[in-house]
Amino acid sequence: MNETNPVPQPEESPPGFHFDEQDDRPKTSGGKVRRIGGRRGRKPSKIDQKAKLERSRQSARECRARKKQKYLYLEETVANKERAICALREELDMYKQWCRDVDKGIVPPEIKEALKDAKQTAETSSDLNQSKDIMDRETQD
Repeated sequence: MNETNPVPQPEESPPGFHFDEQDDRPKTSGGKVRRIGGRRGRKPSKIDQKAKLERSRQSARECRARKKQKYLYLEETVANKERAICALREELDMYKQWCRDVDKGIVPPEIKEALKDAKQTAETSSDLNQSKDIMDRETQD
């Protein structure tokens, strides 16, 4: 050991370290010892690379399957919306025809039936209201 230099100097440089030839100290970068060889950690073996590649392939297969399911769902949704639009257009055409008939002074049979049903419903509800009023009066007495 050298008295002027308190750091012991190795005979050989440790693996992964590079020493300057002038002062035999490890090269530093910003106060840190610099290693030769780049990345830290263990080096991937061929087995790891094959496993990683297989996981990547499996992930890609699953992604394609999810994408296919999404498109099937969207196509089904579009088909349902198109059917609903067609049904609403037919209903709109029917109402337009009823309006034309009413303008001519003709009451379409569908409107007559709807009016009869509404009248019966109103009578039934008024009968129910009358029955309810009678029951309320009896309970008060």
